[in-house]
This record gives sequence, structure tokens and C-alpha cells, in this order.
Amino acid sequence: MRDHNVEYQDNVERRYAYTFDSVVRGYMMRTFSPFFGDGKALELGCFDGESTSVFAERFTDLTVVEAASELISKARERVPQRVAFIQTTIEDADLPPIYDSIFLVHTLEHLDDPVSALSRIRTWLSPKGRLFVVVPNANAASRQLAVKMGLISDNHAVTGGEKAHGHRCTYSLDTLERDVRASGLVIEARGGIFFKPFANFQFDRLMESGIIDQSYLDACYALGMQYPELTASVYNVCGNR
Repeated sequence: MRDHNVEYQDNVERRYAYTFDSVVRGYMMRTFSPFFGDGKALELGCFDGESTSVFAERFTDLTVVEAASELISKARERVPQRVAFIQTTIEDADLPPIYDSIFLVHTLEHLDDPVSALSRIRTWLSPKGRLFVVVPNANAASRQLAVKMGLISDNHAVTGGEKAHGHRCTYSLDTLERDVRASGLVIEARGGIFFKPFANFQFDRLMESGIIDQSYLDACYALGMQYPELTASVYNVCGNR
């Protein structure tokens, strides 16, 4: 049995969240905004609600599915009362096919059977709905540097710290597309978000010290569109048609 209230906790090898995550989240919204509709939205996995608050600013009708009761409590404090929360797993959720925007952000890599989960999520999409899938990128420049430094065995390895956080695999663009296609979803757009030359904790320190400014961050975002295989996260925008 998995304890979702334990998996999100920091461990000796790895923190769960960084300030840098907020930076990438902002660029993610910029990337996805041309695909947004105005209907019902669904977030699958909310962590402490920072992403939920971002989605709630854009979508007036937002539902959140989260397995960890402690995270739901944290997220509720950050969002309007109109946001609905359901404590369950993706595998056990029973939802209608009404959602025009579904967000699966840094969650697919946690699932025991990702293809089956994606197939299930596909049934929750409205006829014109879109699923936005985002995962950490195995081939991020920072991760490849860690491999060369001997800190990680290979790009796709699941480190001890990641495993403690519930990671089951580490995706790249090709393996993400493989699982999305196997689920029956149709890929409308694909790419990467934010060229990543440093580890998360290094970005945090560089931003805190002022060495990295907004122009540098914007340049990394622009470079990530040119070299998606080297970005912090890779994504697919999917539909049923």
C-alpha cells in the first residue's frame, strides 16, 4: 500500500518543491494558454495548492483530484471556496466526461500503470476537451550533467530520492509520446518547457543571489522552445480526436 501523505515529504536526498518550480509553472501556463477553453477544468494531483491557485485564476469551474489528505488541507487554504476537491486516486476516481481542460502535471511519473491511467483520464474529457500532460525530463541538460558527474547512473534512472517521492519512471519526449499514444489519446502539440542548465537547488540559489535575473529566465524559456530535448519538463497536449 502506498502512503501518499508520506511520499510528498522531503527526504535526505531530495526536496519535493523548489522556488524554481514556480518559475517553470509560469512558463508552462504561457505555453498552454493558446489551447485553453473556458469550460470545466480538472487538476489531477495538487501538491500544496500552488498550481491549483494558478489554475483557479484562469478557470472559474475547477475540480481537484488528490490522494493525500494532508495536501488537500494545504491546498484548500490557498484557493477560493468554489474549487472542489475529491480525495481519491486517479485509478479509483469515477468522473463524468465533462472536462474541457485536464491537467496532469508532474504526476504521470508517479503512477504504477501510466497507460491505464491515461486511458481512464481520456474518458473524462469532453468531446472537445484537452489533456495537458507534463513530466520531468530525463534528458534535461542538468540531468545529463549529473550523469557525467557520476551522480546519476543514466538519464532515465529513478534515484533514491525520487523513488521515496513515489516516482516510478523518468520520462523523455519519446517515452512520454509512447505512453500517450498507447492510451488512445491523440497528440495535438508536444515540446519542452524551459532550457535547464542547472539543478533546481542551484537555480534557487542563483535567483536568491541575483546572479540570474528575469532576462536570463526568459532566454532559457526561449531556448527551450528551440531545444525541447534539453528542457526541465516535456509535455503533450492531447485530445480524443
